[in-house]
Amino acid sequence: MTFDTTDMHAALMHELKNNLGLLTMTLDGMPVLGIPEHDTKLDEARLICQRSVERLQQALLIYKADRQALHPIIDAYSPHDLLREMGDNASSLARNRLDVEILVGEQVPDLWFFDRSLVEMAILNAIHNALAYAKTTIRIEADMHDDYLAFTVRDDSQGYPEQILAYDGAQTYHGGQGTGLGLRFAQLIAELHKNQGRVGSLKLYNDAGAVFSLLLP
Repeated sequence: MTFDTTDMHAALMHELKNNLGLLTMTLDGMPVLGIPEHDTKLDEARLICQRSVERLQQALLIYKADRQALHPIIDAYSPHDLLREMGDNASSLARNRLDVEILVGEQVPDLWFFDRSLVEMAILNAIHNALAYAKTTIRIEADMHDDYLAFTVRDDSQGYPEQILAYDGAQTYHGGQGTGLGLRFAQLIAELHKNQGRVGSLKLYNDAGAVFSLLLP
């Protein structure tokens, strides 16, 4: 019998993702005790588990994309509803440790066409990174920029280091803050969104902290 080791690795990643998901649910069910030493460690463990699940999800989707098997499911969704859900998720993880702000621009339409599941994963990854590095506040935004819908996550951290800002998505990133898998994934999600010759893009920059912006045509 011949084994496809690549497929086997994908199956193992899927199993690990599911196991970490169960561990995350267990941690979510553990109450805070009002003891800083306990509550801080519990919050850190919850965030680490969620970020690990995300990394495995991203790796599996990139694997599918490399095999030309990843196709976005584009439909009409509400940016307002998505931002509200993302804010609730961020507030739950922050547990009053950080302020979470939501801002939707006046020009944002009631509906936009995108793959909600993939976009949600990209935004959640940016939110969880912001939660890990922010000092006091993160802000999740939706706005219009040159007829693109922009989902943006801002924080008041030290900002992105230069090696991340220089990342162009064309190669594997090797730096002090991980492998860059989340960046490659977000870039992939942006580029899967196309409309009348326009293609989505990812923008990273610093402005009183780190700014992650996913633009969808």
